[in-house]
Amino acid sequence: MELVKCIKERRSVRKFDTKEVSKELIDSVIDTARFAPSWKNTQVTRYTVLTGEAKDKLAACTNIWAKNGDIMRGAPMVVALSIVDKRSGYEKDGTASMPHGDGWQMFDAGIAAQTFCLSAFDAGLSTVIMGLYDDNAAEVIGIPEGQILTALIAVGFPAESPEAPRRKELSDLVTYKS
Repeated sequence: MELVKCIKERRSVRKFDTKEVSKELIDSVIDTARFAPSWKNTQVTRYTVLTGEAKDKLAACTNIWAKNGDIMRGAPMVVALSIVDKRSGYEKDGTASMPHGDGWQMFDAGIAAQTFCLSAFDAGLSTVIMGLYDDNAAEVIGIPEGQILTALIAVGFPAESPEAPRRKELSDLVTYKS
């Protein structure tokens, strides 16, 4: 798919077809997403794919916003995106590379999430990134010590085609200075 078309047409989808997503297809999506850039090529992003009982157990862990549980239950899979803590934005000795410390690792997580979602869309899948989840979600998923859960991404074949939301005008977003 053409890049600009992929960027402009990808939508957050919250209703999915019941058709399973094969391991081969999700592996292909993640294989592409692993090329997302990261701080000093630290490649801190990790993907945990949840289906079946593991996904349902996670869906029950959504007291903060119950609709996310409904979305997860309706999706054939959820991908938990996590990052290795204290690597992106840090030197090898563990000191922060910049005054704002660990802020860069969330930047890398965001790049990875967007790259994953665009790769999924290119493969015919739909996604929605969910940031609202209970504090114990990482434990329920089994995120290893030393990693931080950054997002949950519901994945599947779409059962809806949402319209593009209104976008701000370019002139509202850009400032030129010389």
